[in-house]
Amino acid sequence: MRDSIEYISQHLKKARKHKGLSQRELSAKSGVPQGHISKIENGNVDLRLSSLVALARVLELELALVPRKSFGAVNVMIGNALRRPENEPPRPAYTLDEDEA
Repeated sequence: MRDSIEYISQHLKKARKHKGLSQRELSAKSGVPQGHISKIENGNVDLRLSSLVALARVLELELALVPRKSFGAVNVMIGNALRRPENEPPRPAYTLDEDEA
């Protein structure tokens, strides 16, 4: 469980920095106190769902619950999507080849 919280904390911090926001700016936009954001990013506080949702909205992140058995496949698809150049359209996860009978 602790690893999950650290993983989420690191990604929230990375997303905040990627958007060019300070903790104070994120606080103003999300309504989550700046001190609480600091504690979240440092893994020093249990993250409440309401805070996570508020931060995710501002950071343009999507929260999703994924069945544990499917997590590996979902993680690979997300990784592939993140590595795709911005000007390249997304590729489907599978294709139906018309040449095959």
